[in-house]
Amino acid sequence: MKTDQVVIVGGGVIGLCSAYYALKRGFSVTVIEREAAGGDNCSMGNAGMIVPSHFTPLAAPGMISKGLRWMFNPESPFYVRPRVNPDLMKWGWLFHQNSNARHVAASRELLRDLNLESRRLFAELSTEGDFGLKQRGLLMLCKTQKGLDEEAQVAREAHEIGLQAEVLDAAATAELDPSITMDVTGAVYFPQDCHLEPKRFMAEMRRRVLSLGGVIESGVGIDNIATSGGRVSSVSGNGRSFEGKQFVVAGGSWTPELLKLAGIKLPLQAGKGYSLTLPEPPELPQLCSIFAEAKVAITPMGSGLRFGGTMEVGGLDLSVNPSRVRGIVKSVNAYFPKFSELDFAGIKPWAGLRPVSPDGVPYLGKSGRFPNLTIASGHAMMGLSLGPVSGRVVADLLAGDPPFRPIDGMSADRFS
Repeated sequence: MKTDQVVIVGGGVIGLCSAYYALKRGFSVTVIEREAAGGDNCSMGNAGMIVPSHFTPLAAPGMISKGLRWMFNPESPFYVRPRVNPDLMKWGWLFHQNSNARHVAASRELLRDLNLESRRLFAELSTEGDFGLKQRGLLMLCKTQKGLDEEAQVAREAHEIGLQAEVLDAAATAELDPSITMDVTGAVYFPQDCHLEPKRFMAEMRRRVLSLGGVIESGVGIDNIATSGGRVSSVSGNGRSFEGKQFVVAGGSWTPELLKLAGIKLPLQAGKGYSLTLPEPPELPQLCSIFAEAKVAITPMGSGLRFGGTMEVGGLDLSVNPSRVRGIVKSVNAYFPKFSELDFAGIKPWAGLRPVSPDGVPYLGKSGRFPNLTIASGHAMMGLSLGPVSGRVVADLLAGDPPFRPIDGMSADRFS
């Protein structure tokens, strides 16, 4: 029997997973999404990776200096568009404050636990619907010895927190995935990582939400959040109003704009990423991988192969920067010599906005200002990877139950 009405603003992977697990807990759920039904949001065109290997937050030692070096290369993996913007300046200052070893040490077990639990939930979900889940691991491919040495250090840190990682030379790397020709010095193999097909997963989650009695309202842009007596009472947009007892804002990169409607400031910036998918690649690897030096992710999806990368901080702008796309394409032949830039001729690049918190840790928790408002955003490149676990934590918070592990480090009010 359905109980309290929950309104979830956001129809991406975090919103749909939250809806699914809330419905499983007996809540009545309405999801409101900006895009038309099945729209191409940030959850659709990403690399589709589930990554326990990503236990180091984006805000880490060396990221500031590395980002400054990359700023002057139009084809580099990282770029911040200079502009006078108080929100960007605050985010940048907080990122600087958190880019230290202490923050990394405090965050890595949290990120490990979230990704491992999400991996378990993905496997559980896959028993009831096929979305292309492959539990084969990930290769961090290194072109140079310097790159391999740096990734070997990550492997040692992974061992310290109980994660599996293996340093491979070029021959062992080729043996692990003989279906792809590689020109690399070596790799680090993370056997607990997985990959899937994002569009299939999103379609499956929509189907499950609807089959459980959930409602999905598409093409509705929320422009007002009404509050009364210290609680959120309704959200409205496009001439429609949605009342509920509990509310979840999972609006991805649009979350700060939504929360401003309720007088809440959330430090978060949109990090644009691109992907290109070859329907008939010259070769098709069986494992997903990342070009360590180029910061490009590669994922086999059915008979196709997706290449994704860049982190371009420039506001809510989905326009395609050809230089950034060119940087992805130019990197491929260096690692996969059977590929050429001509393979990408006519392939339309996809762009999506990742919501990036200033410390590289998601926002996942109740608002201190409105006890019936839950905030779930800021997952950056791990939105897909952390979708199921975030949805289950949201359901726990809605029900007033303790999550599977303490989540204090993800408080939505931690920068207030």
